[in-house]
Amino acid sequence: MHIRKGTTRAALAALTAGLLTAALPTPAQAAPAQTATPLPLATVADVVSAGDRVFVSGGRSSTDIVVASATGAVVGTLSGLPGPSDLLLSADRQTLYVALPTANAIAAFDTGSLVESARYDTGAGECPSSLALTGRYLWFGYGCDQWGGNIGRIDLGRQPARVTTGMATSQDFYDAPLLTAASQNRAVLLAGQPSLSPASVYAYDIGTGGVLSAPRTNEWTVVGSNLRDVALDPTGTTLYTAAGSPYSVQAFPFADITTPSATYPTGPYPNAVELSRDGTKVAAGADASYDPDVFVFRPDGTELARFELGNDELSPGALAWSPNGARVYAASYDWTGARPVALHVLPVPAA
Repeated sequence: MHIRKGTTRAALAALTAGLLTAALPTPAQAAPAQTATPLPLATVADVVSAGDRVFVSGGRSSTDIVVASATGAVVGTLSGLPGPSDLLLSADRQTLYVALPTANAIAAFDTGSLVESARYDTGAGECPSSLALTGRYLWFGYGCDQWGGNIGRIDLGRQPARVTTGMATSQDFYDAPLLTAASQNRAVLLAGQPSLSPASVYAYDIGTGGVLSAPRTNEWTVVGSNLRDVALDPTGTTLYTAAGSPYSVQAFPFADITTPSATYPTGPYPNAVELSRDGTKVAAGADASYDPDVFVFRPDGTELARFELGNDELSPGALAWSPNGARVYAASYDWTGARPVALHVLPVPAA
């Protein structure tokens, strides 16, 4: 068979061009930018992410919860609520629980329809302020007066749901305790003692019928002072504390709260800590001015990222992870009142 030289050259040129084109690297995509969206709130208490929606509560002096998209755009408001404070999502992220301390109640909303599905009366003078969930039991830290704090429980497995107060029988709480639970362990509950220096945390085992065991607690000064936030890893084996001092978020074994197993430097006045859903990343925050406000660490203490929230300060406890661990949401405020509350969307690198 006779092949013309021109045809051969053309074929080789086409082949070479194809190989060169395939070998060229594709342009790298820029990392998502950090964003901040002003919210129609004067104050902020908490933030949680259900994935496609983010909820930010206005606190005791407010009547609103702002609803935002995953990228931070405001898409709606849950209004007419008496002092919405701590927020909590069910395991399937289909129910949003809201502490209403000024109404002595806890409300439940469908995160899809945004319709209130239930409201639980916790009793006059209880002021429920923090929430945790372990299977059928919805726990609430309550207290309206000094040394009037305690832990309550709502048994969601009963119809109607049954409310029980005074669950902590072996210690007193100066204020409503800060509560948190582990997403993969229904047998543990952590309570923090706010408003005191030095601070304390209490590690409870949950027994048959939702009874709390006698708690384990920390050594005298190991947690620090002015406790602002607590967290548990998904398995409930490690607890985390954010206190005004020391200037680090600390981790402790849940079974032995004597010596920190890891520390996460944040600079002055740590006030928030949150674990990613898979437990591979720790978000930690502080309210120091003119310094980075939010940090992301691996559990071993390796820093992955840090973010500044402009001239605003991080609200205590106001950090939330997106379910996939790709974003941290942070709610900030301006202490002068000159700027509105803002929702920050912070892109996080893979661990």
